[in-house]
Amino acid sequence: MNERFLKACRREAVDRTPVWFMRQAGRYMAEYRALREKHSMLEVCRTPELAVEVTLQPIRAFDFDAAILFSDLLVPLAPMGIPFDFHKGEGPVVEKPVRTAGDVAALRAFEPREELSYSLEAIRLLRRELKVPLIGFAGAPFTLASYAIEGGHSNHFAKTKGLMYGEPATWHRFAALLADVVADYLRAQVEAGAQAVQVFDSWIGALDEADYREFVFPHVRRLFDGLASLDVPKIHFGTGTGHLLAVQREAGGTVIGVDWPTPLDEGWARAGDGVAVQGNLDPTLLF
Repeated sequence: MNERFLKACRREAVDRTPVWFMRQAGRYMAEYRALREKHSMLEVCRTPELAVEVTLQPIRAFDFDAAILFSDLLVPLAPMGIPFDFHKGEGPVVEKPVRTAGDVAALRAFEPREELSYSLEAIRLLRRELKVPLIGFAGAPFTLASYAIEGGHSNHFAKTKGLMYGEPATWHRFAALLADVVADYLRAQVEAGAQAVQVFDSWIGALDEADYREFVFPHVRRLFDGLASLDVPKIHFGTGTGHLLAVQREAGGTVIGVDWPTPLDEGWARAGDGVAVQGNLDPTLLF
């Protein structure tokens, strides 16, 4: 197996910098578009053979140094009691957004080895095929909560921040539940064969450091504490996080993602010694 990626995550010497892309599969690939003409996004995520095929498409085409499981950040929401679907041109849309203490009280933890068994089966199948490491992933509490509260994507996260500031106890109950759900799901992914895991906090750059420390840090720390016994790299990634890298490192992770607007050397200095960094190409350069 090509272990260049895993060695870099462990801060060991490598012959060259390993390369993988967070959205390795997608619309830029004709074979992906052809598959999606026949199957919905959720159908691909929930059918192990289809998820395997889409995961392998970019590996066949580009010989990346790692593969990332094809799935979606939001798959843990439905078994919690937050159904969603993908609408053309809009992305994910949550049927009944979570906005009150009663909404949060109605949610439940679940057994990912049963409710999300399709993702775990895809991991097991991929490990038989791959000659590069497989990365599992899940969304972080703030990012998952923001989708659930806003009802989909948001530019300003007004409803999410409104719950944080207006009903902090409700927010913390929701975020703590998400932290436990995500930690259990990632443990199950490693049990199935994932050789590294990444926690995506895609929208965390919308917060300043003070709000991060108060409303997010305890739950991300809880999540990574739940992964402490796993002997795999644990990647902590967000976008727009140049101002948060030091506190993200404090929250957890053995690899810290540096978003492209932050120079890589500056980002590593902010993250500090003792962690690897992952970054940090402006995706428009690929055009």
